[in-house]
Amino acid sequence: MSKLQWRLAETVLACIVSAGLYALSAVWAADIPAPAQRVEIVATKFEFSTREIRVSKGKPVTIVLTSHDFIHGFAIPDFNIRTDGIAGKTVAITFTPDRAGKFIFLCDNFCGDGHDRMMGFLIVTET
Repeated sequence: MSKLQWRLAETVLACIVSAGLYALSAVWAADIPAPAQRVEIVATKFEFSTREIRVSKGKPVTIVLTSHDFIHGFAIPDFNIRTDGIAGKTVAITFTPDRAGKFIFLCDNFCGDGHDRMMGFLIVTET
């Protein structure tokens, strides 16, 4: 083979490898999940730091719950979500809302008079 033929073969091979790597990168990128929307909530006796959480349908959400004074529950019954916020610790729960609407979130651990006000709304939009 002449020097020109070798150069041509190298160029063709480089193009084939590049095209293959490009195709694989698209497959690998499709496997990477979208980052979750992070919502931080502080629970104190009789209230959450927010009364409204806005998220998009079909996109992951991570609720990061911190409590300073008591073991507060955090529940979104319509999505079967529930966790406890233990005083001095942070817990996280991730889920993907599969329907749009307005849903109640609440503390489901009784913390005294005023406990019934410890609630808010998860608002899920169609994106």
